[in-house]
Amino acid sequence: MPFDATEVRENFPLLSRTVRDGKPLVYLDSGATSQKPVAVLDAERDFYEHHNAAVHRGAHQLAEEATDAYEGARATIASFIGAQPDEVVFTKNATEALNLVAYAFSNAGAAGALDGADPQVAGRLRIGPGDEIVVTEMEHHANLVPWQELCRRTGATLRWIPVTGTGELDLSDLGSIVTERTKVLAFAHVSNVTGVINPVETLVAAAHRVGALVVLDACQSVPHLPVDVAALGVDFLAFSGHKMLGPLGIGVLWGRSELLAAMPPFLTGGSMIELVTMEGSTYAAPPQRFEAGVPVAAQAVGLGAACDYLSALGMDGVLAHDRVITAAVLQELAKRPWVTVLGPTDPQKRCGAVAFSVDEVHPHDVGQILDDAGVAVRTGHHCAWPLHRAHRITASTRVSFSVYTTLEDVAAFATALDRVPQIFGLETGAA
Repeated sequence: MPFDATEVRENFPLLSRTVRDGKPLVYLDSGATSQKPVAVLDAERDFYEHHNAAVHRGAHQLAEEATDAYEGARATIASFIGAQPDEVVFTKNATEALNLVAYAFSNAGAAGALDGADPQVAGRLRIGPGDEIVVTEMEHHANLVPWQELCRRTGATLRWIPVTGTGELDLSDLGSIVTERTKVLAFAHVSNVTGVINPVETLVAAAHRVGALVVLDACQSVPHLPVDVAALGVDFLAFSGHKMLGPLGIGVLWGRSELLAAMPPFLTGGSMIELVTMEGSTYAAPPQRFEAGVPVAAQAVGLGAACDYLSALGMDGVLAHDRVITAAVLQELAKRPWVTVLGPTDPQKRCGAVAFSVDEVHPHDVGQILDDAGVAVRTGHHCAWPLHRAHRITASTRVSFSVYTTLEDVAAFATALDRVPQIFGLETGAA
């Protein structure tokens, strides 16, 4: 192990509780939301106890302190992903961040929306009939439905890159899918179902070769591996705070500064304006242009603390730890012929999660049996119906990890999983 996950667990109070009549909690649902370390809980509590005020509004000391804490968190989070602070926009989650970009493209067609914008940048933001938006078949709904709606509003066409039988992207026909008509290529860095890591470099090159913008959904990568927006070469990147040890209720949109500067606002109202008269309004520069209303200051401070916590562990170490856990889970599942793993079985190709199905047993039943043993997993389609249809199943069971997951957790999961064939009377293939 690159670090002692058992020691890390001591920083997460919730993991010491019991469930289901006193059973130790084995939390394997971090892909849905992670648990929070004391450092994050303390940061939020300290903000509310000592600095709580509406940021960027008051002239009193508390407002100054709150604003400093909020902007300090922005700088910390920007540094965590290799960005500049004014390129980081706070949203309430990744879904809102992705919708923000999609609505910016939609709003760009309105009269006067791009007045003053660089003509070349403005041209990249305007989308209409004949244009195409490309996604992949493995997207979760947050990075699919906004683009479907953008196409509906603008008359553009949605296309997608299919997945192979092993759950990886089928790039054999990439040149005919990403074409001169493509305006946006949006895809997940890491699948929230299979944990497969997608070839960002190849996809970015294909998009930029035809002048398309790249939107990267990094919800399942930022918590598990080093992410540097400059090195990735993408144009936008979105992720949630609560999946990377941070609070609920905050997400991040990173965008290239020249693109954010040209983009019309998503939500309008207070805090995002430059000048308001009864006849009309002008808008503040990014990132404030996209943060209408009283910002999520305490959550931002908590997310900054989460970035500090992960940085102290080291993201290379976090990825190495993830690989150890992933390999252990895959090895356990490989021993059970009545289990089918979704996605590649090489742990080097994936991180964060392993989804699987059990012969003749619905995932909800699998989840209930695991829960009875104190093992928390997610069951269902994981907001990724098209990917499950591609695998010709309606749902799956997913175990997902974080820095506090131990090999003991994996062993407890495997033991509990063996109750499934016992309860359902399945042939296990055992001698």
